[in-house]
Amino acid sequence: MSPTKYAGVTAAALAGLLFGALLIPAAAGADPDAPPQPSAVPQPDQQLHNATYRARIDGVSRNAMVSYKIDDNNINSANPTMLPGRVFEATGVVSNPQLAGMTVSIDWPYSANLHCEILVDDQIVAQADTWIAPRLTRPHDDPTYGSLACGAPLSPGTGPVDAAVPPQAPVEPPAAG
Repeated sequence: MSPTKYAGVTAAALAGLLFGALLIPAAAGADPDAPPQPSAVPQPDQQLHNATYRARIDGVSRNAMVSYKIDDNNINSANPTMLPGRVFEATGVVSNPQLAGMTVSIDWPYSANLHCEILVDDQIVAQADTWIAPRLTRPHDDPTYGSLACGAPLSPGTGPVDAAVPPQAPVEPPAAG
C-alpha cells in the first residue's frame, strides 16, 4: 500500500471512531439517591473580602516558606527567594476577615527577623514579628521553631490566634562565660 493510500485509510478510520464515539451515550456520574452536596460557591447574599498577605524575612536564610489561606477552605504555599528587605505578597478571598491566616517559616540553622501582616479590604487585621535565633542543633521539642503564625490558624481545630499579636522581644543568646 502506498503512503498516500495508508494516510487516507488512517484518516477515514479515525473519523469513523470519532463519529462512533459521539453516538454512544455517556454514563451518568451522579448517584440519583445521593443527597445534594454543599456548594463551595458563595451564596449571593454572602459578602466576600479581599485578603492581602505580606511577609518579610530580614536576615540570611534558606528554604523560606509562606503558607496562606486563598479562601475559607484552601491553603496555598510558596517558597520565595527572600533577601533582606524583599516583601512577599499574595492575595486571597475570605467570607469572614477573622478567617484570614498565614505562616512564615525558615529552615534550621538560619536566623532572621520574621514579619507578617494581613490586610482585609485594605485594613490591617493581623501582624506579627519575631526573631528566630541561630541554633547548633535542630530543636526536637519545638515543632514550630523557625516559624511565625499570623491571623487565623491554617490547620482546622487548632484554636484562634490573636488578631493583633504584639511584637515579641528578641531572644538574646546566652552569655559566654
